[in-house]
Amino acid sequence: MLTVAPYTPDKARLWDDFVKQSRNATFLHLRDYMEYHNDRFTDASVIIYDEKGKITALLPANISGDTVFSHGGLTYGGVLTASGTDVMTVCEIFTAIRRFYSAKGAKELIYKAIPTIYEKAPAQEDRYALFLNKAEVIATNISSAICLTDTPAYNENTRRNIRKAVKEGISVVESDDYEIFHGILSCLLESRYGATPVHTLREMRHLARLFPGNIRLFSALKDGEAVAGTLLYVTDTVAHTQYIAANDTGKRCNALSLVFDTVIKIAMADRKRYFDFGTCNEDGGLYLNTGLIRQKNGFGGRGIIYPTYRLLF
Repeated sequence: MLTVAPYTPDKARLWDDFVKQSRNATFLHLRDYMEYHNDRFTDASVIIYDEKGKITALLPANISGDTVFSHGGLTYGGVLTASGTDVMTVCEIFTAIRRFYSAKGAKELIYKAIPTIYEKAPAQEDRYALFLNKAEVIATNISSAICLTDTPAYNENTRRNIRKAVKEGISVVESDDYEIFHGILSCLLESRYGATPVHTLREMRHLARLFPGNIRLFSALKDGEAVAGTLLYVTDTVAHTQYIAANDTGKRCNALSLVFDTVIKIAMADRKRYFDFGTCNEDGGLYLNTGLIRQKNGFGGRGIIYPTYRLLF
């Protein structure tokens, strides 16, 4: 009884209105965010309607060859559902989208599920539907997240690093100096991985202007100059460190320890449920950066998975 229709630009307001009241969507699923890099992706998003023509669910997606991704340009994609959607309906949604994409010539869906901490209400029916449809887990990254409903328990090494940063004269401020932060981040990624940030400086500034309450930059200063910082992505339930960077001075002064302590306390004051440091993996989760996850766990973080599935059509 469900109908699947391609997303078209004239449906942008309907899409965004549904995202805003969905139990598991975040601002990353709004069209302005999804489309900042639309020159890199061929959109294949769909809207699922019930028999009365009411929107039941959304699937943010792009397509490359005969593979559909949900979504290649987002940290997570997922089927976005309303608060009253039950497991039977979600199973029907997966049947409908398989039929729709298969008819278009697609052969598989790569599905990046939304981590549980980003849900405003339980929304794990998609995992059950994937199981019934014999989907395969092809990647599992692990993040370190802090539950903010209790005071985080820092270990002694973390407390010592914070004290050192304070002693070194580090201060932490909210900033709009994206050029300086992007420069520190770019140098770090180039020296460590031979890579560049996913977001260009122009894109970072553009998204920060579009989502000022959701994208916030915090910088560590020494003698008035930025030496470290983090770019936070803030959703209804989570403050997430989208980017973390420090230069040599920032590393020597343990500036990031004070940055994390500051933004964790801000997230608690803003009544977020979780603080998510982000994943600590490479190669689809097969390589675990143990040093990085130990550092994050020192703030009281524990594991949250970011799973990716392959569903054959």
